[in-house]
Amino acid sequence: MNTKLTLTIEKEIIERAKQYAKEKGRSLSDIIENYLKLLTKEESTEHKNTLNPIVKSLKGSFKTSIEIDYKEELEKRLGEKYL
Repeated sequence: MNTKLTLTIEKEIIERAKQYAKEKGRSLSDIIENYLKLLTKEESTEHKNTLNPIVKSLKGSFKTSIEIDYKEELEKRLGEKYL
C-alpha cells in the first residue's frame, strides 16, 4: 500500500534529483523509496550480524604493535598457499 509523504528539501536539490530521475528513466518517488529500503535493510542486517559467543570471547585477544595492511597480508598468504 502506498502512502503519500511530504518532505521539505531545498529547491535546487529537488531540481537536480528530478533531472537525475529523468535521465535514469525512473520516478523520483521510486528512487527515494528504493534508497529508504536500502537504508533500513542495512540497519536491520547490522543488528543480525552479531558475533557468536566463542568468537566474541576471542575478539581483541590478538594485539600487535605494528600497523598491518590486512589486504596485503591476505594476498601474500593466499599466494603462498595456492601458487
